[in-house]
Amino acid sequence: MQATAMSIPIIDTHQHLIYPEQYPYSWTAAIPALQGKAFRQDDYLTASEGTGITSTIFMETTPDDPHCIRETAFVYQLASRPDAGIAGVIANCRPEQPAGFAAHLDSIANPRLVGLRRILHVMPDELSTTAHFAANLRLLGERNLTFDLCVLARQLPLAMALARKCGNVQFILDHCGVPDVAGQALDPWRADLRHLASLPNVACKISGVLAYAKADHATGAAVRPFVEHCLECFGWDRVVWGSDWPVCTITSTLSKWVAISRELVAHADPSDQHRLFHANATRIYGLERQG
Repeated sequence: MQATAMSIPIIDTHQHLIYPEQYPYSWTAAIPALQGKAFRQDDYLTASEGTGITSTIFMETTPDDPHCIRETAFVYQLASRPDAGIAGVIANCRPEQPAGFAAHLDSIANPRLVGLRRILHVMPDELSTTAHFAANLRLLGERNLTFDLCVLARQLPLAMALARKCGNVQFILDHCGVPDVAGQALDPWRADLRHLASLPNVACKISGVLAYAKADHATGAAVRPFVEHCLECFGWDRVVWGSDWPVCTITSTLSKWVAISRELVAHADPSDQHRLFHANATRIYGLERQG
């Protein structure tokens, strides 16, 4: 008997948490759905009930400097709770800093650490283009740590240049490369994504896109051409799924995004669906190595 879509367990590879009593998150000020609100682990567990999500990878939520290291330590504590369901942690980092990157990696070392991220889509383009930035990222490959790429659609060529410089690093492109879903602008995103997918050390995260749709048209139809192009370019072995909670609440709910995601791939073989929703996350993020 074939597994049904609803029976396939999900590893959510992009779970944010917002604890405003702990740290300031200035970036939420421009997002009414998030501003001044708390999105704690218990809130996530409630929101994900009945979705089939069995565990998560926490994605750094970029509290204001200098709180990022404190956030990582705090989430390690959360992850130690038996009921938390946090299988891995992606920490914030600053590879552009002139010195001390290796020491930073040492300071946040933990069995649950699977990768790092530096938000690039709100930073100057040249930030990721230096030899120093790439050299620091190559340290991640030496430690079996991944790097999530968070770039705008127009920055996909920059992402490709960076991934080429760091062939020993496993990169994961967040949010399908942030296409203009509201404007249904497939080009030049479509060609740039295909070029990036030609690099074997880059995977793609099916996440975030529903938040880029028009508020009154956050539907499967709106995101289908973007998701299907990602699946075509990267194939079923190099895609993972993420909720981008609570950012997804800008236009949707977590359960709605899960339902739309399952519907978008309902035609696929159950083994391919299992790769997207579960198996690839375990392999690409090295969850089997985590304590």
